[in-house]
Amino acid sequence: MTRTNPLLSVIIPAYNEQDGIVQIIERVRAARPALTARGIALEILVVDDGSKDNTASLAAQSAETRVIRHLVNRGYGAALKTGFRHATGSYLAFIDADGTYPPEALPEMCVALENENADLVVGSRMSGAASEMPLTRRVGNLAFARMLSVLSGVRVQDSASGMRVIKRDALPHLYPLPDGLDFTPAMTTRALHEHLKIFEVPIAYAERIGRSKLSVVRDGMRFTNTIVWTTMTYNPVRVWGIIGLALGAVAAMLALLLIADWISGNVLLKTLAPIAAFIMLVFGVAGVSVFSLGVMFSYMIAIFTRRPVQRGMFGRVIFDPPLDYAFGWIGVTVASIGIALSAVVFWMLLQNGSLEQLWLWLLLGALLIFVGGQLGMAWIVIRVLEELAKRETTAQRDLVDSTASVEMPNETIPASPTAIQP
Repeated sequence: MTRTNPLLSVIIPAYNEQDGIVQIIERVRAARPALTARGIALEILVVDDGSKDNTASLAAQSAETRVIRHLVNRGYGAALKTGFRHATGSYLAFIDADGTYPPEALPEMCVALENENADLVVGSRMSGAASEMPLTRRVGNLAFARMLSVLSGVRVQDSASGMRVIKRDALPHLYPLPDGLDFTPAMTTRALHEHLKIFEVPIAYAERIGRSKLSVVRDGMRFTNTIVWTTMTYNPVRVWGIIGLALGAVAAMLALLLIADWISGNVLLKTLAPIAAFIMLVFGVAGVSVFSLGVMFSYMIAIFTRRPVQRGMFGRVIFDPPLDYAFGWIGVTVASIGIALSAVVFWMLLQNGSLEQLWLWLLLGALLIFVGGQLGMAWIVIRVLEELAKRETTAQRDLVDSTASVEMPNETIPASPTAIQP
């Protein structure tokens, strides 16, 4: 059977890009010989996103170019999704119309898609190739990549590159995607959590033709929001766990500081002690609550998506068995210590002790009781959610499992000889 050469559909979203649209089309078309040499055919589509200038008419005059128009401006991501729907290739690529990305890298990216058996190849602007990216955007892209690396557990160099090649078969795993400029970080975040294989190819990055439509502050906040919320729909303990641990760490440090200050005779804090104690109590309880909430969310998502629970950095990578399995005995232990400490303080107060000297220990006892109780309740809820998450799988196993038994073949048992009566 002869293998059909793959077709690469290159989608160019454009909004008021009359100054550079013809040039970028010509540069993409110039990559055809290199693609052909690798057995890859080329299709070019321009999606005009409601431009008010001559972008669409100029693109339509370009040879070997299909033009699809939005009657109104719908957004960068919407234009790309329109391009995907109209494209006929098994490989889908997109590149900006402003000349910042090099179409000359498309053949190399297609080769990487095949040789690395990747689902998505990203043209990385942050991997050491020549770049004319402004400093503010470089810092922002670096921050987004590091944040996504922490939240996904996979190292990412460029989370928002606007030059990519995708296998069409991977597209259903990436949807839904937003209509705005946060399309690319959302795609990267979903690809990582869908366990698609991503490969990054270093590319050069040039100064754009015309005025940039990107707002550093507004779109930066949108990118952050997209990365965090997309991660939340897959592995919320990654987000809530980090927040919970940070709050708990602050509470623990304040507790140690207050104890050290009490031992030294209340020299360091004095009037600041009540404020520090208040923050310790609030952060301590909030930290445990947020952490356990993230774990509960992970189990709830497993129920809705019918997928294994995503435990992130707090699962078997660090804790084996997972940490949430120990919430029960940890909660009982912590609460017991808190009850014992409170009982001792109450006994000392009844023995004419001074509340001024013992208030810190009374507060620590209350904190331990709250934390222990929260962990205990979280353990109960998580075990119920775990049972619900695996109920269908367990039921199917009980219905069809045949590994533990075997049916014996029928055998004819000879009749016993009949006694001959005289």
